[in-house]
Amino acid sequence: MPLLRYLLVLALLFPAPGIAAKNKPMTAKRGDSAQELYERGLRHMKRGYYTKALEKFNRVRNYHRDDPVSVKAQLAIADVHFKKGDYEQARFTYEEFASYHPRHENLDYVTYRVGLSIYKRASKLAGRDQTPTRGAVNNWTGFHSRFPESSHVEEVDKLLTRSRNRLATKELFVARFYADRDAWGSVRRRTEYLLRKYPNTDPVPEALALLGTALHSWGALEEAREIRARLAKDFPDSPFLRKLDRAQAKPAGTPPDERVFIRPYRIRGVSSLGGAAY
Repeated sequence: MPLLRYLLVLALLFPAPGIAAKNKPMTAKRGDSAQELYERGLRHMKRGYYTKALEKFNRVRNYHRDDPVSVKAQLAIADVHFKKGDYEQARFTYEEFASYHPRHENLDYVTYRVGLSIYKRASKLAGRDQTPTRGAVNNWTGFHSRFPESSHVEEVDKLLTRSRNRLATKELFVARFYADRDAWGSVRRRTEYLLRKYPNTDPVPEALALLGTALHSWGALEEAREIRARLAKDFPDSPFLRKLDRAQAKPAGTPPDERVFIRPYRIRGVSSLGGAAY
């Protein structure tokens, strides 16, 4: 019996090598540093393994907050959401990053991506709700002056032109809707708004022609002639100039009774490029 006790004491004091290794506290494995977690997340994102990428980036943010790589991981999380097509979450994450790091060196990229996340949610059919397109324009307006050296300036300018054309086309389609119903007061309001808000867009010649027709139909001959002169000066080869001349060759009208308001709730089947979409 004393021998058995002696052996138990020895076993407790000097455990077998396998048992000792099993009970030894675990140390950090190679690859658990913030930088290596971040790089593994980038590899996952590049390969399209978005869930794994988010896991790595979130580990960096949650467990390595004091490491500079944590800031990169926060931005990478927004990029993953964007690549997944979750544009609303991407927008939120980019905006959160901008609020936390208002002087970050990549703020131009973040601003560009915020607008792009909004733009991606917009319908390409100009007859549909274009609130996202308007939001993208508001976000990108002034980008050139804020970030003149940004590598994204050219792309933002191109998207701004496309977005403004889409918004102008929306106004033009509504103006056409009213013109088909001889609601010339509404045509005038829509076209004047278009020309004031989007003066350098593709729908401008047709908008001028519709405005000139509306003014002539209301008997505002002097204003109608001014619009015709403007159209002839700025777009002398436009087919809408001939169309306006035909309209103004007719007897002038008088302001119609437009007490009944007609609202085009939806203009279906029309693309932002001016053609039908089926």
